Amino acid sequence: MRRTAQLLAGIAILGGCRGEQVPTEAATRGQLQAEASQSFGPSVAKDLATLRQVTAPFQRFDVASHAGWSAPITACMTDPNGAGGMGFHYGNVGLIDGVARVDEPELLLYEPEQNGRLRLVAVEYIIPYTFHSRSSAPPELFGQKFLQNDTFQLWGLHAWVWKENPSGMFASWNPNVTCANTTAVANMVH
Repeated sequence: MRRTAQLLAGIAILGGCRGEQVPTEAATRGQLQAEASQSFGPSVAKDLATLRQVTAPFQRFDVASHAGWSAPITACMTDPNGAGGMGFHYGNVGLIDGVARVDEPELLLYEPEQNGRLRLVAVEYIIPYTFHSRSSAPPELFGQKFLQNDTFQLWGLHAWVWKENPSGMFASWNPNVTCANTTAVANMVH
């Protein structure tokens, strides 16, 4: 825990040097626990806090890429029916093993910003049908059932831990996410 706190402090200092705002561990944990406790209960709030803690360093895409989330999975995804966006999906293919772990999301979702940077907005847990058949009961994490995604032949669960989602913490689409700052866009019903 101490090592993680030191790492997050270092990232915050580096971010400050570059003029970027990086959430501190204490602020992130406090904000998330307050929001999640009200909605989901203390157990899920604790798991969401763990998720934010382990993904905090990935605010910088280069850090995520070097840590293994370097496989481009999708273009910047938007819903043609107006439900919102998801952003770019980058995967850590070594984690796609049929097991969902709170602290090891298979995908990181990034929204393109006007300045060309990518902003971490969410994670997605995926379990391909080859590991957990489509006809089986849905896998669960955070007390939420995964949703079927027949386009990609998998079960998926989003967690919007880095950008507020008025549709809900675990909704597929976020109306606050846009792909307006890129030409690499994929319109897809999910």
